Formats: sequence, structure tokens, C-alpha cells
Amino acid sequence: MPRYRLTLEYAGTRYSGWQIQANAKTVQGELHRALKTVLGTDRFDTYGSGRTDAGVHALGQVAHLDAATLPPPATLVLRVNDALPADINVLAAGRVSPRFHARHSVVRRSYLYQIARRRTAFAKPLVWWVRDPLNLDRMREAAGAFLGLRDFRAFTDDEPEEKSTKVLLEDVAIVEDGALLLVRVVGSHFLWKMVRRLVGVLVEAGAGRLSADEVARLLTARSDLPARLTAPSSGLFLECVLYDERETLPPIGSVMRIERPRD
Repeated sequence: MPRYRLTLEYAGTRYSGWQIQANAKTVQGELHRALKTVLGTDRFDTYGSGRTDAGVHALGQVAHLDAATLPPPATLVLRVNDALPADINVLAAGRVSPRFHARHSVVRRSYLYQIARRRTAFAKPLVWWVRDPLNLDRMREAAGAFLGLRDFRAFTDDEPEEKSTKVLLEDVAIVEDGALLLVRVVGSHFLWKMVRRLVGVLVEAGAGRLSADEVARLLTARSDLPARLTAPSSGLFLECVLYDERETLPPIGSVMRIERPRD
């Protein structure tokens, strides 16, 4: 059975996440509806690189598609996009080995979070507006505690008894882009709500309400603080999924630039 690798972008605002759910509108559900229209059958399967939560966006979600017969990749992209809503778009499709798996073949993932430092009339669904002044040096110092193999049980609602809460983070980068602060988190995999809670904690550090030492202690003690600081889903993007150790991430850039106010 042919297997295609699909790369998709989507605005997650209207959706209850990636994965198909019985009584909710999801990105995968809309993709299946479009594929059924294009292929004329529901005898196919898709598998995503990972779930994105309700309201979370993607710049480069990857899925594989298995079907008995498939049109050429370029034709598939055109026809599926014609059948998809405007806030979901297939960027590319290509034939891959049956051994390729959208989730199990991943070597690293990156998430991007956009923090707005001013009110914006246009980008509210794509950012978290933080009114407090944020100190980048404090945020970067606090982010150092997350690097390496760490136990993020305080940063997720996953059950440690059912699933390991240890995650290897390669990088947490924080950069300025106009009126935005961009937080990129790169790791082997991610837990449910982990990135949003990590960002919420970094914002508290940047606002001066948490020290770097206090942030580090959240990784070694039980605490409900990260849950109470969970950042909204609006600012979070699944940025990139890599399947080859030699691949490199793109330069960090905002999805929608927001200029600083002029005097």
C-alpha cells in the first residue's frame, strides 16, 4: 500500500486539536473529510507526528497517509487543498518508504510561542499579550534549568505512573522580533500542556516574580504552580518536525510581525 508523507499548516483557533474526536471539529477530522472527497473512499488512514491541543497552531505538522491508490503528490495537494477549509493547508506531499512513520521516526520537534508586548488589533488569535514588562536576561537564565534530560511531571497532566514524564530538551531560545518575544523549545518529544506551562513559568521569571533557583526547584518538587501559570493556546505553534539528524531548524521568525509602537 503506498505511503505518502504530508506536511501541513493550520490555524488551530476553530479546532479541538489535531486528533479525530467523535463530537468535536478537529484538524485530522477535516483532513479525512477532504481525503474522502478526493479519493472517493474512506479506506485510508493517516497518522500525525503528534497531537496539538485545542487552539494550538502548526507551521509544519507532518502526517503519513496510507491508501490503496493515490494520485501523484502534486495532484493530491491541489485537490485536497480545494476540499479543505481555508485555515488548513497541505504544503507538500511525497512518496515515502512503508517504514517511515510520522510519529515514531521523528528525531526532534520544535515548538514556537509568540508573546506580544503590546495590544494588537490583528494578531490576537496568534499571540499571548503579556502586559508586564519582561526581562529577557531573567527569562534566559531561568530557561537554563530546563535543558537536558529533566522530569517535567509538574508541567503536564500526563500521569507519571502511566507514561514517563522525563523529556530531553536540546534548546530553549528566547529572541525579540519587533513587539514580539519568541520562545522556541526543541526536544525529543513533548508532554501534554508542557510547552504552555514552561512558557508561563518563563513569563513569571521575566516579570520578576520567580527566580531562576525557584524555577529549577519546580523540576524536583511537587508543585501546582506550573499548572496555574499555563500560557494560553493562542500563542503556540508546532513549528517543525525533523526526521534526520543532519536536518537543521530554520531561523527563528515570527508568524505575523508586530511592530513596536512609534512615538
